[in-house]
Amino acid sequence: MSEPAVSDNSPTLPWGKKVTSEFKAKVLQISADIGCQADHLMAAMAFESGETFSPSVKNAAGSGATGLIQFMASTATLLGTSTAELAKMTAETQLDYVAKYFRPYKGKLKTIEDVYMAILYPAAIGKPNEHVLFERPAKAYEQNKGLDANGDGKVTKGEAASRVRAKLAKGQQFAG
Repeated sequence: MSEPAVSDNSPTLPWGKKVTSEFKAKVLQISADIGCQADHLMAAMAFESGETFSPSVKNAAGSGATGLIQFMASTATLLGTSTAELAKMTAETQLDYVAKYFRPYKGKLKTIEDVYMAILYPAAIGKPNEHVLFERPAKAYEQNKGLDANGDGKVTKGEAASRVRAKLAKGQQFAG
């Protein structure tokens, strides 16, 4: 007779096989505290960290942003740290800064789009998915043109968040 599979009794989340039980527990706590779905927060961190969930991952475009939600240097300073310090942390410790970052948006993050807007463009939280974030010609558009799914020279909230929504779906393969 074979032995039953050992369970660590940790919650099941998309991308959960890529993180520790402590990480998952913290994500559930943060999500409960700020009023968003834990799945949405996991998908946003998967997108921002290139599916690594690494506290030291750097922005591929060279902005200097670092970590689970790609903290910019100015944001890190406002949170009482630096991107260099954030990069040295464990993922579980960096989640404390993720929580601190999201706290001002408590109760406003009803959709996956709004969770992602808290990271990318907070002014769009609560706006419809058709809301235009960036439009050509503008530096902000050029920096984010990869999010312009239909190539019309405008990046809408829905287009920007579609990649995060795709990470939510993909993350089900790694649910744990």
